[in-house]
Amino acid sequence: MNEHQQLFENAVALLKELISIPSFSKEEHGTAGAISKFLALRSVEHSWVGNNIYALNKHFDPAKPTLLLNSHHDTVKPNKGYTLDPFTPLEKDGKLFGLGSNDAGGALVSLIACFLHFYEKEGMAYNIAIAATAEEEISGPNGIEYTLKYLPVPDCAIVGEPTLLNMAIAERGLMVLDCVAKGRSGHAARNEGENAITKAVKDIEWFNSYSFPKVSGLLGPVKMTVTVIETDNKAHNVVPDSCRFVTDIRVNECYSFEEVLNTIKQNVAAECTPRSFRMRSSIIHEDHPLVVAGKKLGRTVYGSPTTSDKALIPCPALKLGPGDSARSHTADEFIFIDEIRQGIELYINITGLLAYPQ
Repeated sequence: MNEHQQLFENAVALLKELISIPSFSKEEHGTAGAISKFLALRSVEHSWVGNNIYALNKHFDPAKPTLLLNSHHDTVKPNKGYTLDPFTPLEKDGKLFGLGSNDAGGALVSLIACFLHFYEKEGMAYNIAIAATAEEEISGPNGIEYTLKYLPVPDCAIVGEPTLLNMAIAERGLMVLDCVAKGRSGHAARNEGENAITKAVKDIEWFNSYSFPKVSGLLGPVKMTVTVIETDNKAHNVVPDSCRFVTDIRVNECYSFEEVLNTIKQNVAAECTPRSFRMRSSIIHEDHPLVVAGKKLGRTVYGSPTTSDKALIPCPALKLGPGDSARSHTADEFIFIDEIRQGIELYINITGLLAYPQ
């Protein structure tokens, strides 16, 4: 059996094991253990921090730049539409079914296979680090951000997510606003008070209708969506004095979060407080060696509407992997087995063009 076939078969076996172990965000200890055991059996020196596993190539040279290979092993909880056991890996009709198979187990095991291919090689222009991380699905602080504290500072990265093996070079940022419209309480029958819901509706209409003028060629316009609205008032005859709503804002690379927030505050009456500025938009330019390598291998580029750990990695990062984002978080999630084979080959070829430039 040749090396690439062995890498493929081992990757599929590891993915089946990961599917069988529940690994909801913040509860990834079991899958971290499985990944650690997988690397240990192959004599790969690695470290375990929190629920994250990372390793460096055997001949790591601090004088050289570092390529980080990263994907996550946490999952969302299975939705109620499942007809199959989400924790029983089922291979059928060329597909592997199971929770996390597509998002992002297929990418993770393919990146691990790529790392193993290069682990003992010498004379590379780049070091290679692998990080299998936690809490991606909730953008938690104890995943890639935590792991980066222990890694050499990466110069570039490949983030494994389902992209149909095309290159997501730009990614929308995510800013969530908690908004509070203030009014004055009163009795509904006596035309008293100042209705906070009415004020909130006026602001919500602005969020629905306003368009930021700068439109990205990769990511399109800034998108604002009000997703939650509520009051503490449960009585039908009381005018509410406050109304809370949540706004999900997807920011293109043309604006900073600060610019977007400043425009919002100039146009709405509600108090708007961002939960964080962590998940900023990101872009890796098309002349970067990783993107150039992908194009040589026939891959196309696009802008991703979804966020990932790419937003939290402080270097040019390419989002790329087997699987289809449209399958993520769906009932009876699956990945085509052959997508994993193709993912391994693509990761090895792109990394090879970087590690051994012509």
